[in-house]
Amino acid sequence: MPDATQTTRHSALDPIVSTPVAEALNRATTPAGRLVIDAITPSVDGGWPVKRIVGEEVTVEANVFTDGHEQLAVELLWRPADETEWRAIRMVALPTDRWRATFTPERLGRHEFAIEGWLDVFGGFRRDFAKKLGADVAQPVDYMEGRGIVRAAAKRSGDAELLRWADRVDAGDDAREGAELLLADELARLMMKVDDRPHRLRAATILLDAERLAARFSSWYELFPRSQVTDPTKHGTFDDVIPRLPQIRDMGFDTLYFPPIHPIGKTNRKGPNNTLTPGPNDPGSPYAIGSDAGGHDAVHPELGGFEAFARLVEAAKAHGLEVALDFAIQCSPDHPWLKDHPGWFAWRPDGSMKYAENPPKKYQDIVNVDFYGPDAIPGLWVALRDVVLLWIEHGVKVFRVDNPHTKPLPFWEWMIGEVRAQHPDAIFLAEAFTRPTMMYQLAKVGFSQSYTYFTWRDRKDELTEYIEELTTEAPKEFYRPHFFVNTPDINPVYLQTSGRPGFRIRAVLAATLSGLFGVYSGFELCEAAPIPGKEEYLDSEKYIVKPRDWNAPGNITMDIAMLNRIRRQYPALQTHLNTKFFVADDDNIIWYGKPDPDGQGIICVMVNLDPHNGHECNFQIPLWEIGLDDNASVDVEDLGEGWRFRWYGKDQFIRIEPDQPYRIWRLTPGGFA
Repeated sequence: MPDATQTTRHSALDPIVSTPVAEALNRATTPAGRLVIDAITPSVDGGWPVKRIVGEEVTVEANVFTDGHEQLAVELLWRPADETEWRAIRMVALPTDRWRATFTPERLGRHEFAIEGWLDVFGGFRRDFAKKLGADVAQPVDYMEGRGIVRAAAKRSGDAELLRWADRVDAGDDAREGAELLLADELARLMMKVDDRPHRLRAATILLDAERLAARFSSWYELFPRSQVTDPTKHGTFDDVIPRLPQIRDMGFDTLYFPPIHPIGKTNRKGPNNTLTPGPNDPGSPYAIGSDAGGHDAVHPELGGFEAFARLVEAAKAHGLEVALDFAIQCSPDHPWLKDHPGWFAWRPDGSMKYAENPPKKYQDIVNVDFYGPDAIPGLWVALRDVVLLWIEHGVKVFRVDNPHTKPLPFWEWMIGEVRAQHPDAIFLAEAFTRPTMMYQLAKVGFSQSYTYFTWRDRKDELTEYIEELTTEAPKEFYRPHFFVNTPDINPVYLQTSGRPGFRIRAVLAATLSGLFGVYSGFELCEAAPIPGKEEYLDSEKYIVKPRDWNAPGNITMDIAMLNRIRRQYPALQTHLNTKFFVADDDNIIWYGKPDPDGQGIICVMVNLDPHNGHECNFQIPLWEIGLDDNASVDVEDLGEGWRFRWYGKDQFIRIEPDQPYRIWRLTPGGFA
């Protein structure tokens, strides 16, 4: 008998053994234990969906490898999530164990893809057999090995065509005829067809959301319908917006966005400049939603009702404009929900309700719902979803969501998922100026695009660092930045002091750095008067009816129209992901380019970021981006001015003055397109 102190030995397969070493041995003996699949791109941490556009080619790569010199076969599998059958594409081997394949989502909605690898036994034989033949060292046993692999596959599969091939191979000699049979492409095709995929391993499925082009490329114009009048004592209607549509269209915008259009409460109504002493005819803030006329499912009576809204939606469509609405989950103290659903709100011990705050800002005319209140789940959540579905029934598929970072992430994941299950073309824009982690998480849970820090990035180093984060790091797979130049809430300090040159500078940066570009009305008129010491507009339109002279001298309407024209004309400007920064040796001059998708040219943008002073620099033309050497010549078209000329050599010099603070050039290697 063994000594009582002797260690008992177990098989590596013995489930009693649970040490890390034993677990590794157990994995090694499973059929897929020999393969590794990792570093898959694209993917998003946490298993959230990758974002792409319908019709956009998706390039998938991964590291796939195994021990020794075995040959692998790797396949990309993909499908729309509501289909059961996978579509398969063989992946191509790249250097250092990297594999690549592409697929193209053909319709809107959720998709899935996965990578599967296995030992390619016959492929490995063909590779090695060909090498031996080439070196004249093939032996009879090599022929026997090949015949055995083919015969075994034919017997296993019962494939009639392969069985005939097995007979032909068996009858072949150990010379030229036998070699040609074993290396025949037709035989390889049949063997691939019946491959039993030994040591097969499939990586975890990755999700992908395919959206319409407007989720990545669109130009937004924001206006208050009530201000589309000439008399500040009169309240505008939806019908008053219709005459402005041609001008908005001619500026090149494709999305017309309205702040909330719902009834406005009277309790604690705000007066001009956010005062607490409104006059009897002051219209109040449209963000104080709800009155005895209704809530989020109603139209402010002075705007004209649902019939007028329908006329506006149809007229906008006729001008190539899609209407977007603000989805603001907040209530006036007069909102019907407070009376009908008190369990959707958090009440204080004295029976009152705390008004909304975002210190130092105070919103005395607004109270917030409680997403986890006594009756909020599912009642409030369903009601909010149904509000979105109601407006979709009225022709709206695009929603700008107010402050989504102050609402629960599980709500957004559920609500957006519910809406897109019925309307996969719905688009949600997150108005979230907050921590990067939250902004990125909102994108992961379903928002198509987001407001960004662009509003406060004025310097060359700030812009470069921020764009490179969005284009080269993890957010590139799920976060689409919407570069709004201003908003009713934000009058950037840069614009307050920069004059007309500053507005042109910010417009060209927003329009050419991102595929998503937005303007709040008044920007084209270079409106900038602030409340002293604040990033807020003096006489803010949030609290008054504000008519404007749209043809006022000094406007930059032509700049905006030109920018939107070339954005539509050149696909290179319809995404932020292709942005590359180049050398310009002055810190006030930013110099970047966006290559054409087909590689035939590159659009290059140079901007003097200083609105008050001229600057000059030496700069490098990115000839290498279009396949030219440093001494080559290149054809140049000025897309803003229409001039054409030729540059010779990589190194050039320029001076840019504030009266013409930017240049947009298209470089082509073989003549003007």
